[in-house]
This record gives sequence, structure tokens and C-alpha cells, in this order.
Amino acid sequence: MGHSAAVWDCRAATEITKDWNGVDQIVLRTPRGASARVSLHGAQVTSWRNEQGEELLFTSSKAIFKAPKAIRGGIPICFPQFGNCGSLELHGFARNRMWAIDDNPPPLPANDSSGKSFIDLVLKSSEEDMKCWPHSFEFRLRVSLTTEGDLTLISRVRNINGKPFSFSFAYHTYLLVSDISEIRIEGLETLDYLDNLIQKERFTEQGDAITFESEVDRVYLSSPDIIAVLDHERKRTFVIRKDGLPDVAVWNPWEKKSKSMVDFGDEEYKQMLCVDGAVIEKPVNLKPGEEWTGRLQLSVVPSSFCSDRLGLDRSDL
Repeated sequence: MGHSAAVWDCRAATEITKDWNGVDQIVLRTPRGASARVSLHGAQVTSWRNEQGEELLFTSSKAIFKAPKAIRGGIPICFPQFGNCGSLELHGFARNRMWAIDDNPPPLPANDSSGKSFIDLVLKSSEEDMKCWPHSFEFRLRVSLTTEGDLTLISRVRNINGKPFSFSFAYHTYLLVSDISEIRIEGLETLDYLDNLIQKERFTEQGDAITFESEVDRVYLSSPDIIAVLDHERKRTFVIRKDGLPDVAVWNPWEKKSKSMVDFGDEEYKQMLCVDGAVIEKPVNLKPGEEWTGRLQLSVVPSSFCSDRLGLDRSDL
């Protein structure tokens, strides 16, 4: 794969294989051994591993890897609707469609292309989609791994319709954690949020960090572009950087709801947490010919220096 070459060959670091249902998936690798897998089913990242080969994303042991059922885990793409906030199926149809590899995508900025292992995927509106959501669109997604193993997703949605349309969106990111009761989120304190467990009622976060001792299903509004998820037991922190994604959805089903989901283990809520870069409260409005971009970058750092670094990074934004 060119590990010993003086110049890392990004093309050689991208491999197309099939999963056990015969669906094409793309494997991205870095020179140091980090990797990611992306399925054409939903353009869903199903695996992200660090240089030691440790999995960083949660996927349920009961996940159903067969269309049209959405895969429970990884990073589903919620488009053109998040949750049940519209008339479409839960979280929209994009995560249940077969995407195509985009061999000739419109160019991205150089810093989103150079020195990375990446794949470009595309979803275009079909006759089936037009029946439930009558708008013509092109959705392009680039998934990339930096040489340091950071995972980046860049979504571009273009209106090729004759009239405006609006949509909500989320990267529904299932993080794999050691123990949900030992997890804290920093960066969302003092923000307003909508509580989906209480008819989307609006509250203000009172804690100095978010911790978990029961079911949580919230949308934090007008959030900063950097969020940290601290895993005390593993002494590591997920750093979530985002652009074009003002909201953050936070979800853990806890015990009771876990038992009601057929594609989720009864005790698996202890090892997962969804923290989603999203556009929910104020949907994106696109005029004909306009394009929206939403960017998410995930990295993992030792917890020891994260809080100080977050303060520095936040002041730079």
C-alpha cells in the first residue's frame, strides 16, 4: 500500500470492497494505520479507527445492514429532515438510499484535498424521492482522513430546482465511549436547548458541563464551532469541529428506550453517545442554483491538555 514510500499515495490508500450484504464500501487508510469505512448504503461512515486499530464509532451488535433499514451506528446522514420535525420518514431518506462514487466532483479548497485519503460520493434526487419531497437536488459528500487520523465530512447540497426549498440536516454521530456515566460534554454550557422528551420545550443549560444519568434527547442552539466529549475512563477526548452547523443534537436512549429498539442491545446505551453537528432550529433555505456546505471534523486527543487547548482554539474562531 506504499507505506514505505517517501510520498504517501492517497489513491493507493483508498480501497473499494464489499460488505457481507454485497454492498460496496470504501476503506480509507493513513500512513500511520488509522482507517475509516464508508458504505454506499446511505454514504454512511460505519467505522473509524485510530492508529492503534481501536474503533472510535459505536455500531450496535444488532444493527441491520440491509436497505431500506438505516444502520444503527456510525455516522448516518440526516437529510432533508432531522428527526420527526417534518412529514418525511424519521431523519429523512438520504441515509436509506444507495449513493454513487463521484469521479468528477466540483473542486474543494486545497486544504480539503491535499495530503488526505478521501472519497467523494453523490446522491441525486430520484423519481421516488420526488414523490415524497418534490425538489431537485444534488448532494455531494467528501469523507477524508488526515495523516493524523482526523475524520472529516464535507456535505454540499445544491438546489437544481426551479424554486426554493428548505431542509434540516445532521451528521448523526455515534461515538463509542467507555461508560456513559463517566462522560461529559464541554462547550454547550449556558446554551438554550430544545428538549425532545418534553415536546421540544426550550430550556437553558445550567451545568458547567453536560453529564448523563438518564435519557437525553436535546438540540442545543447557536452552539460554538468546537465541542469536546471527555471520556474519563479512557483518558481521551473527542474534539468536534464544525462549520455551517449551528446546532448540536445530543442523544442517549438510556435503559427503557434501549429495550424498545429492535436494532439496539438492551445494555448498549452505556457504550454510546450521539453528538451531532446539525441544522435544525432554522432550516437551510436554498434558492435555485444556490449551494450549502456543512463541514464536520472529528479528532481524538489525550484528555490532559484538551480543556486548555479548547479555550485557545475557541478564541481563534
